Amino acid sequence: MTNETPIMLDSLWRGAHVATMKNGHYSVIENAAIGVLEGRIVWIGDASHLPAYQAQQEHDLGGGWITPGLIDCHTHLVFGGNRAGEFEQRLNGVSYQDIAKQGGGIASSVSATRNASEAELIASASRRLKSLMADGVTTIEIKSGYGLSLDSELKMLRVATELENQFPVTVKRTCLAAHAMPPEFDNKDAYIDFLCDTVLPKVAALGMADAVDAFCEGIAFSTEQVERYFQTAKSLGLPVKIHAEQLSSLGGTRMAASFSALSADHIEFIEESDVKAMAESDTVAVLLPGAFFTLKETQRPPIALLRQYGVPMAIATDANPGTSPALSLRLMMNMSCTLFGLTPEEALAGATIHAAKALGMGDTHGSLEVGKTADFVCWDVESPSELSYWLGGNLVKHRVYHGEEHQGEKA
Repeated sequence: MTNETPIMLDSLWRGAHVATMKNGHYSVIENAAIGVLEGRIVWIGDASHLPAYQAQQEHDLGGGWITPGLIDCHTHLVFGGNRAGEFEQRLNGVSYQDIAKQGGGIASSVSATRNASEAELIASASRRLKSLMADGVTTIEIKSGYGLSLDSELKMLRVATELENQFPVTVKRTCLAAHAMPPEFDNKDAYIDFLCDTVLPKVAALGMADAVDAFCEGIAFSTEQVERYFQTAKSLGLPVKIHAEQLSSLGGTRMAASFSALSADHIEFIEESDVKAMAESDTVAVLLPGAFFTLKETQRPPIALLRQYGVPMAIATDANPGTSPALSLRLMMNMSCTLFGLTPEEALAGATIHAAKALGMGDTHGSLEVGKTADFVCWDVESPSELSYWLGGNLVKHRVYHGEEHQGEKA
């Protein structure tokens, strides 16, 4: 027995295997132990190799598998109302065009969000957030984009901020003011001018957003319009990401890569030149199988090309009222395997380490390594592949956020 100085721990977690997801692979440690101090991992390895330690608390997890906490890196979680009525109308034979003429579609979400109070938006988003957290999510990105006016966009971003205050979850806020045209504008260039001159400077001055996003598509904004919006974001020191190549190929992904975008999302229609640009700019590909499924799309993202060029692939729910009313990131992991052909290991990497990178958090989140934030989940499974295998079910045994076990709201 040596007289080594014991390492000091707030908590020690043991009694389970770990898939650390280091470098995007399972990187398994069997019969592992994780030592936590001040919300960070200070020791991780085979429990039989534990050095001398003093821990305030010890937890025997009683079997199962530990992974990093899941990271949902693309959501529209805050919105007024919902579009379940439209869903039912469509299935009863009413066309999209007729629904739009009745004020439906994204216009109905904008109207409902503008009319909702902050308290109402917090209450409805909280219900959705609790479902995602119960499924293993410890970090979530939340976009604005249903306000489309200065006051309503700021309201949405304040709600996203308040959700982090109320729940044991990390929230990254994205300003998606270039999402659609608001009813009071009839000229897209004029609206982009308004965003560049008024909305983005105010959002940046108030510190209300961690990144800026835009929808680059024929039904939304052109590559040139989004480029102007991104130039303003860059001048304000805000990183960018893009909804691109979802329905057609417009070159938005390549343009975003020229700004070293954190991510390009949807990307069903990207081509090899786009993938090459993403690889060179270190831009993450965010796959959104929920929208692909809901819209009954047939053009799949070019997974083989993304693998060939080494572009990291993240997965997210795209939780939104219209095209992806998804409240389980694990279900999206399954869909990415069944619909897009990812392996379960790639799917888990997509919901952890690559999702962290898509949010600019790769240095602190997304894998279980010394120095990183102690966000992890112990699952009642016999192998990590089960996380992509089961369609639903409550698999979470323990959800640990910043080194402390949490399920619901902050105490």
